[in-house]
Parts: sequence; structure tokens; C-alpha cells
Amino acid sequence: MTKLTRLSEMMKEKQLLSFELFPPKTDKGMNNLPETIKKLCEFHPEYISCTYGAGGGNVGRNREVCQEIIKAGTVPVTHFTVIKNTKEGIKEQLQNYLADGVDHMLALRGDIPRGETTTCGDFNYATDLVAFVRKEFGDKFEIAVAGSPEGHIACRSLEADIAVLKQKQDNGADYIMTQLCWDMEQFKYWLDAIDKAGVTMPVDVGIMPILDQAATINMALSRNGCVMPRELSRLISKYWIFPNPFDKEPFDDALEQKKADFKKAGIEYTIRQIDEYRALGINGIHLYALNKWKDVAEIINASGMRTMI
Repeated sequence: MTKLTRLSEMMKEKQLLSFELFPPKTDKGMNNLPETIKKLCEFHPEYISCTYGAGGGNVGRNREVCQEIIKAGTVPVTHFTVIKNTKEGIKEQLQNYLADGVDHMLALRGDIPRGETTTCGDFNYATDLVAFVRKEFGDKFEIAVAGSPEGHIACRSLEADIAVLKQKQDNGADYIMTQLCWDMEQFKYWLDAIDKAGVTMPVDVGIMPILDQAATINMALSRNGCVMPRELSRLISKYWIFPNPFDKEPFDDALEQKKADFKKAGIEYTIRQIDEYRALGINGIHLYALNKWKDVAEIINASGMRTMI
């Protein structure tokens, strides 16, 4: 077994760059993914994470993606949820990951299945998962946990959410991957608040490139409850697709031009946001690559995060 790469220790020395991918649902998507990973690895990311379907619905493809990441020469971090998972099931799956050479995970509760009110598993929270993994596997895994600068939408208050984050740390978590946040003043407040609460874990900031109107609105409101700053709202309004960006057959005569103009402005917005986060001294930038590489490459090159020598 190879020695565990401690990303949390690396974050204390420099700002890391990493990407998030998801397991494609189609064979075509899986066939295209190795080239995407190869192109992303030209920027020498310290790791690439891969999402995990609720209830492990695509866990097989998640493991395939992790293997492609290893082949490309960087560290895979698998997302892992408690949804519909038993203690024995979790133990068996994590043993399989270790056998695959995957020893980094993002411990999550996951999204409650539609029509249900619980996780339908043995654990209700990510805090339980972190404690269980530490009990069963010791230091064999490095564990990342989610942090919500605006507070998790299911949590009763930001203060309660920060208390849970401290509990994750106490249970053995190593570093934080933040949920989507465009409100920089709120992010600064949260950084100060978690510090006062005794949270000392490095902070890796999750950033979604602004490329598409519908995807941006959906990510902000469907799961994260994000505040959308006026500048971002202004961009969406300026290039608004009529009747709305969710319509599958819009009647907007300037459809393609608006899409192109919004994407260009969105990339510029994303780069400015990265500048702000880096200036705060955060420990890493975690870009949601959306299984694409060209737009991400443009963002990295224009931001100056990586100088190719």
C-alpha cells in the first residue's frame, strides 16, 4: 500500500488547485472522460474529486473514474454519502476503495431521497460517518467534509451549522471543502466565525464556473440556497433568454449570441471571484469542472493560477 498523501498538510504550505468531476451516465460520457482528465492534469492539480450518487446508484462508475484519475497521475478523492447505507455496507465499500488505491474521501450526508424524510440508512449525519470511518479505519483515509459559508439549508441557523462543522473536526475530519458561495462578505464573516469556534481545518473553496444561465440559477437555488450578488444577477438579466433560460424551446431571436456573451462575461466573473478568494489566503481552489476541460483551462490560464513551464 502506498503512503497516504496528506492533502491537508500540503494546504498548510501552499494554495492547492483541484477539480470536481461526476460519473457520466452514458458509455459515451465514460469514453470521453479519460481525455478530459488528461487535459485537466496538464495543470498539475493536487487532486481530483468524483461525486457519488445518492444511495450509491453509480458507485461502480465512481470507482471507474477514480481509477482513471490514478492513471492520469494525481490523487482521487471520492465523495461518499450515508444515504441508504448500512454500517456493514459502508465498511465493505470503503474496503473496496482502499483495495483500489483510493484513500481520500469527502464524507457527506447526501440528499434525502425523494419522498423520504430520513437517510434510509444507519446514519443521519456526516458527523456520524466521520466518526465511524475513524473508528473502523483509523488513519487509512484522509477525510474532507463539507462547509457551508451561508449555512446548510437544512440547518436551523448558521451558528448551529458551524457547531456541526466543529463536531466534524472533533470526530476526525482533516479539511473542509466549501459549498457554493458567491457572497464574499458572508464568506469573510464565516471564515472569522469558524476560527472563533475553534475550527482549524484548512479551507478548500468550491467554485462553479459561471457558464450557463439555467445551470447557475439551478445550482444557487435548488440545493444551496445561495445569495446571488447583484453583479451576477445583473449579468443574468443583461443576457436574459426569453421567455426564460429553462425553456427548452425559447423564442429569443438572439439566443446563440446571448449564450455566448453570457458565457464570456461569466468566465470573467469567475476569474474575479477566484482572485478574491486567493487574496483571502484560503488553502485551495476546487473548481467544478462539469466534466469539461476547455472552459476550465481558459479560466485557469487567465487567472494565472498555474504557469506552464
